[in-house]
Amino acid sequence: MGTFVLILLGQGVVAMVLLFGTGAPGEVINGGFTNIVLGWGLGVTFGIYVAGKVSGAHLNPAVTVTLACCRNFPWSKVLPYSLAQTLGAFLASSLVYWNYLPAFDSFDPTREKTAGVFTTFPAFPEQLSAGFLDQMVGTGILMFLIFALTDSRNEPLGNLKPILIGLVVVAIGVSFGKMHGYAINPARDFGPRLFVTLAGFRNNGLTDGSLIFLVPIIAPLVGGVMGGVLYDRTIGRALATAQE
Repeated sequence: MGTFVLILLGQGVVAMVLLFGTGAPGEVINGGFTNIVLGWGLGVTFGIYVAGKVSGAHLNPAVTVTLACCRNFPWSKVLPYSLAQTLGAFLASSLVYWNYLPAFDSFDPTREKTAGVFTTFPAFPEQLSAGFLDQMVGTGILMFLIFALTDSRNEPLGNLKPILIGLVVVAIGVSFGKMHGYAINPARDFGPRLFVTLAGFRNNGLTDGSLIFLVPIIAPLVGGVMGGVLYDRTIGRALATAQE
């Protein structure tokens, strides 16, 4: 349910901007990319509030894997959590699509140019390595800052943590949002990509042989662990030393 809320609000704002954002030449309406990053940040915030006390509200397989590597989260729960996150993303995509179906029919009746409402695509398709690096960096920043905000030895933040983690996602979006569509979450990308493929979108990045779908799966998993390890080896080590 946490990932469902995240994707519902995140994709909803992208649909608003893309499907209803065409004005006069040069006119920016519905907030453009600023609205998109704010919508995703709020989606993360409220997703954490929804599921935080039940599951820790990982919302993201990269977070789950990093916590298993660095915080003794049970490895036996990694796959169930990841599948649940992906399912939540898939179901949220289906609801967003259903809600905006008349707009999709009007704006893109052949479903050739709007899969980006749901999933991510590289800015430079001929250079997938650039998108891979971008996703590693973005997810590394995410995990480094999540560890900083949730470390009880640092500055306990109580019920503000979901808001601040949501702002982390906003910050990553405005700073690293364009190279590969700002996924930083394998479930957020693959669940919706699976949906658009089954729904008949032609530009899905899964069945066209481009291998685009692998980048937002593998790179965030690698980058998340790197960010967590970097925190533990720097700030975490300094805090441990200060307590001795």
